[in-house]
Amino acid sequence: TMSLREHALSLFRGAVGTVRPAPMLKRALKLQGDGCPQLLVKGQAFPVKRDLYLVGFGKAVLGMAAAAEEILGDHLTRGIVNVPLGIQQSLQRAGMQEMLLKPHSKIQVIEGAKNNLPDAEALKGAAAIQELAEGLTADDLLLVLISGGGSALLPAPIPPILLEEKEKLTKLLASQGAAIQELNIVRKTLSVLKGGGLAQLAHPARVVSLILSDVIGDPLDIIASGPTAASSHSVQDCLQILTKYNLLHNLPKSVETVLSSSPTKPTALENYSHVSNIILGSNTLALEEAKRQAEGLGYAALVLSAAVRGEVGRVATLYCQLIQLVCLGFAGLRDGPLGDELRGNLLQLAAELQIPGLELDKFLQALRGLGPDRPVCILAGGETTVQLQGTGKGGRNQELALRVGLGLHRAQATGASGSQGRCEILFFSGGTDGQDGPTEAAGAFCSPGLVAEALQEGLDVEAFLRNNDSYTFFSQFQGGHHLLVTGLTGTNVMDIQAILIRAM
Repeated sequence: TMSLREHALSLFRGAVGTVRPAPMLKRALKLQGDGCPQLLVKGQAFPVKRDLYLVGFGKAVLGMAAAAEEILGDHLTRGIVNVPLGIQQSLQRAGMQEMLLKPHSKIQVIEGAKNNLPDAEALKGAAAIQELAEGLTADDLLLVLISGGGSALLPAPIPPILLEEKEKLTKLLASQGAAIQELNIVRKTLSVLKGGGLAQLAHPARVVSLILSDVIGDPLDIIASGPTAASSHSVQDCLQILTKYNLLHNLPKSVETVLSSSPTKPTALENYSHVSNIILGSNTLALEEAKRQAEGLGYAALVLSAAVRGEVGRVATLYCQLIQLVCLGFAGLRDGPLGDELRGNLLQLAAELQIPGLELDKFLQALRGLGPDRPVCILAGGETTVQLQGTGKGGRNQELALRVGLGLHRAQATGASGSQGRCEILFFSGGTDGQDGPTEAAGAFCSPGLVAEALQEGLDVEAFLRNNDSYTFFSQFQGGHHLLVTGLTGTNVMDIQAILIRAM
């Protein structure tokens, strides 16, 4: 029989495979007919009356562009993509030729946004994209490829604002504790291309955006700051945020100029009738594929949520309690006092974490309906946060895995888990982009048994967690066998977690 680790690895690979650029585009995008060819996107038809252009920006866009060019062939007139600095070299080194453009490609590649911050190179790329968009006619079609990280790769402050002035303002806001949504509203207001700007400049051409989402809930106006989506915010919203953080009175002259001459209302929705925004890949899609694979391996599989967020310790507690509840079910003890207590704790924790779309009542009901003999697989996705305190190495996925392992071990040791000893349990968390923090690992596999083994060897597991040093912890066992190392995947739809449980 395959080990739980082999099962988890195969689920992760399947999930990531389904949102890799090439398979994703080949499923969704087709070109058909010769006289007046049509671009078919997920069944919607867009006639190519004259020229077909392509622009793109984001961390996964190079692979998307390579696949798109293969599908479009000679129909593609010209393209420009802005991608992270060094990505072509990284993909070359990783042997991922299929993510790179062919030697005589019609698509120009501009690398910029070092360390995911807008810079002069990204600005140059954005200007080239802007110029292409402004030159389009009503008979042209513009295909836009968007993925996470696209915001930093498309900086185009409204003149006379300089990039460094916009950057300084954003940093000031961040240092005052502004939320990412607030930062994005200010950025969009001061930008030529964000917040629907690109779509407006391309008018009257037909604009079709293909989007790989790395944001919880897939909000079109937030992913890469929504260059082709109607912005629901106005200058008033921007002014409100600047007022809230006491920045209204020491703004650069250029920012004042732009704010005072900006239209007070956001562009009306009817002005976006020439645009189609289509989500091609998301965490939800990846989880659906993992569920399909888990069922194929004989598991009863349930998806908890594609929007798990919150501090990593709290999320670990949620998972530990879910696992204990499943183990009680295996032992036929779900309806005792311990089961009631766990359910109460879970509902309270879920309410505090406010995970979008998580209907825990329904989920627990579905859990109850599972037979006592089948192994169970619970899947989830999203993005947790870590408060850094130490100087160790690791990332949010490795830390989450270690915290779940420790929590389960503790519950077992104190006898609080009742029946956990009769279950074989594996918890796993991994980043779909193949990276988790500053290490080569994308995540980790952990079990209460691994923590027990570590404690027997005299390792202080809590000390590793205090120092945010989960990578060093996992590296000490079986040559790093518990680390998930995939290399760059060329895609990114946040993180994926899996809980695998079978009766012993």
